[in-house]
Amino acid sequence: MTSTTRLTVAQALVRFLAVQYTERDGENRQRLIGATWGIFGHGNVAGLGQALVEYADDMPYHQGRNEQSMVHAAVGYARQSNRLSTHAVTTSVGPGATNLVTGAALATINHLPVLLLPGDVFATRPADPVLQQLEVPYAGDVSVNDCLRPVSKYFDRITRPEALIPAALQAMRVLTDPVETGAVTLALPQDVQAEAYDWPEEFFAERTWTVRRPAPDASELAAAVRAIRDARRPLIVAGGGVHHSRAEEALAELATATRIPVASTQAGKGSLRWDHPQDVGGIGHTGTATADELARTADLVIGVGTRYTDFTTASGTLFTTSNVRFLNLNIAPYDGHKLSGQTLIADARAGLEELTEALTLHDHRAEPAYVTEYTDDKERWEYRVDAAYEAEDPDIRPTQPQVLGILDELVDEDDILINAAGSLPGDLHKLWRARSRDQYHVEYGYSCMGYEIPAAIGVRMAAPDRPVWALVGDGTYLMMPTEMVTAVQEGVAIKVVILQNYGYASIGGLSESVGGERYGTAYRYRSEDRTYTGAPLPVDLAANAASMGMRVLRAKTVRDLRAALTEARAADTPTCVYVETETADTVSGAPPAQAWWDVPVAETATRSSAVKAREEYDRHVAARRRHL
Repeated sequence: MTSTTRLTVAQALVRFLAVQYTERDGENRQRLIGATWGIFGHGNVAGLGQALVEYADDMPYHQGRNEQSMVHAAVGYARQSNRLSTHAVTTSVGPGATNLVTGAALATINHLPVLLLPGDVFATRPADPVLQQLEVPYAGDVSVNDCLRPVSKYFDRITRPEALIPAALQAMRVLTDPVETGAVTLALPQDVQAEAYDWPEEFFAERTWTVRRPAPDASELAAAVRAIRDARRPLIVAGGGVHHSRAEEALAELATATRIPVASTQAGKGSLRWDHPQDVGGIGHTGTATADELARTADLVIGVGTRYTDFTTASGTLFTTSNVRFLNLNIAPYDGHKLSGQTLIADARAGLEELTEALTLHDHRAEPAYVTEYTDDKERWEYRVDAAYEAEDPDIRPTQPQVLGILDELVDEDDILINAAGSLPGDLHKLWRARSRDQYHVEYGYSCMGYEIPAAIGVRMAAPDRPVWALVGDGTYLMMPTEMVTAVQEGVAIKVVILQNYGYASIGGLSESVGGERYGTAYRYRSEDRTYTGAPLPVDLAANAASMGMRVLRAKTVRDLRAALTEARAADTPTCVYVETETADTVSGAPPAQAWWDVPVAETATRSSAVKAREEYDRHVAARRRHL
């Protein structure tokens, strides 16, 4: 007879999660759910809240300040843990649950696992409606948690205790699936959370979930080798899948053996060190001149673990050679077939290793003239990076690239830089010299303002001995600074760099380019014409950070900034560096975009700025092509 244990649904779930493990390649066994973040309210305090107290020794708990931020922290932890470990996030019913949606979308878009456990309305409906319940006249089984369905890779609502068993197992399956992973949601009605049930003891047995590494099909591999050998101007585009697979060494071996140049997407940057002979930097709208020119003249584009977003393809205008073809090594068939590509469906590391072995047998190398061409171009680009980083006068206010240049001087391969939105992702993708596989952490799948600070907490939790920097502009900072309180409370020694430029610098520049005249993008008082063109707002973000317990270092000049960043890097407590850079109506000082990005411009307008922008837009659109 099967032995059972009587527990509430919430207690059973916590006990179950505490004994789930992952492994890959037969090693590195670790907990799948390393901890649970939570903000408690009437929808989860008596259920999961009580269970987390009951099993505090088995399941670490972290207190957050914003539900979206808690998801970002969990995602940062998961990315730094190579998707082998993540955190759970529990919220109350109502606004706490809907606050999860943005974080869930970010996780799913970036293929990063996170487990969401929002409270839900009563399954038994003893009172209808209850506090914070959304009433839907045409459907009695809908709640606000249904907002999470389209942004979750798996969703279930546990309306009876016994339904938890298959749902929990399915949730673990998706979290550990290298193709399907993303946000997983188990909506938990508050009455069901507290309901007791006799659980089979087998439900609480340790389980190890193997993260697969599928090898390529032999016929696809042979066809891929032929395609590479036939190419005269091949170019590898390294995406985030290289990092997810821990395929960086395999990529370096292939590039060294064949001398094929490697460009990187935002998610793939750092796949090769910046000084690897075959690394040509970022590709696409925010890429380098070297990589983008190679893309324009490539006859074979070898995508490795990339989704080919519009930033990578310059909205379909970058790969312009008439005979260009695509070879896509991807674990996800959906992405492998993009751009009508020839597919090599496999784990990135497994596929790269087999490609290297096959091409080495043929002693295949890129043509020497091609190698000389991109090597010389890369050298010229590095001079442009040096020029953007250089600050001749140490007593002036630094530009944004000069802030990055000073960081470039100070960091080593242990440091991790986190960013997600604003003008910084473009500058970082063009200019940053990545020294290690995980130093460059820019979330550009969702480009979510507010990600940086909570993600830095999650990353630091996964890498407690490494310096972790959250780089934020003032617009991003004002979206979501509150998890600095969490960093102080937990003693998580992140380093936050606030760049104050009084507005949305990135969108301001974009607005100007598309005829929007920077309208509504500056943080300034209204002027007499009712536009935001008056004096900068007297907002003291440094004082705000200090009020949340952060140690704050103010820097007014290049000299001050170098000293402050040096001090922050050595700090063992949460530390913030505040610096005023350029205002939102000036350029950042980085090289301009080397490729286009499609943001539609008004087709009819009376203002000359929009008319001129539309003419430029039509010129670029004419160059777009579909790869069929």
